Parts: sequence; C-alpha cells; structure tokens
Amino acid sequence: MSVELPERDGDGYLIDMNQWAPEIGRAMAEADGVELDDVKWEQILKAREYFEEENVVPPIRKFAKYINADQKELFKMWKTGPMKPITKYGGLPKPTGCV
Repeated sequence: MSVELPERDGDGYLIDMNQWAPEIGRAMAEADGVELDDVKWEQILKAREYFEEENVVPPIRKFAKYINADQKELFKMWKTGPMKPITKYGGLPKPTGCV
C-alpha cells in the first residue's frame, strides 16, 4: 500500500486526529504488521461512532457492551488490550485507564 502516513507520536497515534481516513487507518496497521480483518475493522468503526456520540474513548467494558461482544473474546482477537489498537487505527485519542 502506498499511502503516505501522517505524522504519528511515539506510540503510533496520529498527531492530528483530523488526518484520519479509512486508508490511513489500514496503512498504519499494515506498517505496524497488524492484520485488520472485517470484524476488527467493524470494531474500529464502532469505536469511532462511540467517540462521535460521547466525545470520549470508551473503556473496554463499555465498548464490549456497546458492540455486544464478550470482553475476553476482544482480548483474544487483538492479542493485547483491544482499545489501544482499536483507537490507534481508528485515529482516536489514546485510551486512558487500564488498556
């Protein structure tokens, strides 16, 4: 993929959230060696939807409930604290609290 990535911070998050686009999110994941299947991509879009509605990144517990998913399954799927990659590739702010 030959998408020019905008400037990112030391953790890989966009410096300017307004530079996010679906192609950017996918290119960031690819650059990080993370494969985004349709399920993961849907979760990223749902997190963006939640952020637009609430103006805050949801904690994993709230997010799992929001998308009607099992929290443990999200951890298995992402192999890490799920909110970090979900917010990173969704162009959202870093989650606070336990991730």
